Amino acid sequence: MRKLFPSAQAALQGVVQDGQLLAVGGFGLCGIPEALIDALRDSGVKDLTVVSNNAGVDGFGLGKLLETRQIKKMISSYVGENKEFERQYLAGELELEFTPQGTLAEKLRAGGAGIPAFFTKTGVGTIVAEGKELREFDGETYVMERSLVPDVALVKAHRADKSGNLQFRLTARNFNPAAAMAGKICIVEVEEIVETGDMVPDEVHLPGIYVHRIVHNPNPEKRIEKRTVTEAPVDVVAAKIEAQVVIAQAASSVSEILPTPIKANKGQQGA
Repeated sequence: MRKLFPSAQAALQGVVQDGQLLAVGGFGLCGIPEALIDALRDSGVKDLTVVSNNAGVDGFGLGKLLETRQIKKMISSYVGENKEFERQYLAGELELEFTPQGTLAEKLRAGGAGIPAFFTKTGVGTIVAEGKELREFDGETYVMERSLVPDVALVKAHRADKSGNLQFRLTARNFNPAAAMAGKICIVEVEEIVETGDMVPDEVHLPGIYVHRIVHNPNPEKRIEKRTVTEAPVDVVAAKIEAQVVIAQAASSVSEILPTPIKANKGQQGA
């Protein structure tokens, strides 16, 4: 079976349609299928229900599909960092199904494993459990959650061979394997493609049986959502000396403004 497609647009052709349930891998902007999201936007499909940890940021990631109003509902665990998401939701223009992060991951994993539902304690006693079946196990109450089996999964991996075996890179793995397993059709965007057999079996994080189409994107933007720069190492000895100088200067300043104590005359008697 030929899995390699010449472009993201070609990989989506004949697969994506209006009104589908889609799973999109990634966590914020980490490990998102950038080229596939752009191709999905350009395809013009609409009324999508998208399962993803969040909806990216304004103008990037899934935020692009919010701007074009192609998403009618998000199934997410986090909705921060996106003002357009907030605006559409508060205006009643976007449906939202809040799902605890671990539950969301398990919904996808279980869907890929053929498990239709599972019980969890997460969400019991909150609005998450409203309208859902509750059951007691060993004296504890659990809520039943239905698994997710999306029509299409859009996934980002670091490397693939031509049979679709995937390798993810560090934290960019996140929701991607679970989304790939759950999708009825899985389309993967990768930075590197090697020949079948070139990957050591222990390097394969997800077998190619789950992958239907592959597109090569060797130079993704990989935009950083929040950049944090580590400060230079602190010289402990120098910092201690500086602190002592500051304390000494402060003590000197205080003594200059305080009145001089008056010494009592030794021969003076109290009244």
